[in-house]
Amino acid sequence: MAPQRFHEQFDHIQRAMPDVALAMGPYDDAAHFLYEKGVVLARDGEEAQAVEDAVRAHFTATEGLVPDHVRRDGPRHNRTGVTRIRVGDPTEGTDTVPHALRALREAEDRQGRRLAARNHVVHIAVNACPSDEPVPVPRTQPANPAAAEGRYDADSAARVLVVDTGLVSDHRDYPLLAHTTGDVEPAETGADGVLRQYAGHGTFIAGILAAVAPNTDVTVRNTLSDAGAILESEFGARLFEAVDEGGWPDIISLSAGTTTEGTDGLIGLDAFMRELRAQRTLLVAAAGNNSSNARFWPAAYADLPEYADSVVSVGALSADGESEACFSNHGPWVRVYAPGERLTSALTGFAAPVPYIYQHSTYDACRFGFDYACTCRLPRRTGVLSEGRENTGAKPHQVMFDGLAQWSGTSFAAPVVAGLVAARMTARQEYDPRAARDGLLASATHSTEVRGVRATVLRPPTWSPAAAADPAVPV
Repeated sequence: MAPQRFHEQFDHIQRAMPDVALAMGPYDDAAHFLYEKGVVLARDGEEAQAVEDAVRAHFTATEGLVPDHVRRDGPRHNRTGVTRIRVGDPTEGTDTVPHALRALREAEDRQGRRLAARNHVVHIAVNACPSDEPVPVPRTQPANPAAAEGRYDADSAARVLVVDTGLVSDHRDYPLLAHTTGDVEPAETGADGVLRQYAGHGTFIAGILAAVAPNTDVTVRNTLSDAGAILESEFGARLFEAVDEGGWPDIISLSAGTTTEGTDGLIGLDAFMRELRAQRTLLVAAAGNNSSNARFWPAAYADLPEYADSVVSVGALSADGESEACFSNHGPWVRVYAPGERLTSALTGFAAPVPYIYQHSTYDACRFGFDYACTCRLPRRTGVLSEGRENTGAKPHQVMFDGLAQWSGTSFAAPVVAGLVAARMTARQEYDPRAARDGLLASATHSTEVRGVRATVLRPPTWSPAAAADPAVPV
């Protein structure tokens, strides 16, 4: 994604998280991320104390840095095993986080691992063209994937937890979601009555799961309610809350994550990932939409030997299902690819249509500096603002959602795979989701070439290739 689009998404998330000062991580062709200014994370206990002492000493010895700001910021001990350490005033001057991390390099080199890290923003997508923008389709158009044959049986249903945005208020009006429960989104529209960013995302995912695997109990949690984002320091706690409330499920479907500067995961998820490893739950995680080979966490835990059994990372296939979608992350850490472009599922507006506003614009370099048809073909929702975020005076195009939508992203490839694992479990009476995953991948008969390497492909029997052009997109 080009820097301009990254800045645009930064603005969206900053508005959704007004009490947190955000900064943008180093940008290059492979990775970029958002994080909290003035705060680092460390493992609690003696390690956090050592980090605090080292940063304070470095700031004391370095001209222009203020050691008085260095202090603990929150509980010293909690279930997530991480402590927030304040290293500067986020409202004043240059961000001090890079200085704090630099102070720890020698100690980290001696120990061979990170002692502190940025407090990353974990989010659904860092881009908005088009792999995270829905478009309406007629209610008469079938879901894609279509509903598989089978019936719901409460005694044998696989349990799937979707960690995402919550359910829209009228989700029960969609027949496939009759057995879906969880958190209802507090607000689907803004004060202007226009659909909020990522509203319906969790509902869309639940619809895909229910279509691929009818015999499932799906629970959707509204964990990513701030424009699809949450701080890493809070994410681990919210994951623990979700499994505490409903018990460890068979499968967790997760479409959010972040890139980092490291290759060993997220400090804020250390405790949760260790507990996940000890359970029988399988985490199915989206590989991200940056068209990059940079690892996207938590999906990239699938590439770490100690977590490979408990995590599967999912990239997205293009609309024809024959190659990877141009927005999909890729690399040896992505274990499988599944349909993720122009899928059709439930969104909102079953009871009454919900408006959504588009503003047309033409991109000289839509994303990554290239004119990719699949990323530039669709208009971008910007309310009444142009790409330069200045009012053009032009009347924006308003469309209405009437229950179903078409959407693209690795966000939706992940629940396809989660659904296929769940369907195999119930069809074969396999009670271990990790064994079901292994059997599914071992029996896969399709593959595709991704950047010169053959990659495993899973396509639901009820999925159909999408048309090259979408007539529902306003032109």
